[in-house]
Amino acid sequence: MRAAPRSASPPRSRRSPAPARAAAGAAQAAPATCSQTSGFNLADARWVLFGPVADDGDPRLASDLSLAVVRLARQLRFRRPDSPVSLTQLSALATVAKEGPMTPGALAARERVRPPSMTRVIASLVDVGFIDRTAHPDDGRQVLITVSASGTELIEAERRASREWLAQRLAELTADERATLLAAADLMLAIVDEGA
Repeated sequence: MRAAPRSASPPRSRRSPAPARAAAGAAQAAPATCSQTSGFNLADARWVLFGPVADDGDPRLASDLSLAVVRLARQLRFRRPDSPVSLTQLSALATVAKEGPMTPGALAARERVRPPSMTRVIASLVDVGFIDRTAHPDDGRQVLITVSASGTELIEAERRASREWLAQRLAELTADERATLLAAADLMLAIVDEGA
């Protein structure tokens, strides 16, 4: 006599993960902030500069900020329309003047450009006498670049023209507006330093 077939067991219901376990799986480490890397409080600065901002942020902020930076750089550059160097060349020149003798590779990293591009920039500055190249004292395969006397004079002339134009514009602002710009400058430097 055959045994009666077993009835199929009801399917087991899947248990939802425990809330604590799900939360642990979803949690992620918070990224380092500018305040951790530079000591600047981003939350306070954002509130001072922009007031209350929605969680998703203002989609115009990034584009407007980029546009403002580009236009400001262009205005500062046009203070001396007859300048013999481009903004890229001037930036590299100013970096060497600030940091001191450095290798082309170090300058490329500092300016965040590809080494071949920086090689061309350096060569153009050497050609016009604004940069000097000397042998590296410890590595015969490397060279060090320094700013020449004429390069230093050029930097000072560019900065003087830019400062005069900017000082005139800042004088037209109120004290509160200047304080806001100062906070914005600190915040922008912190953002740039964090991304470097």
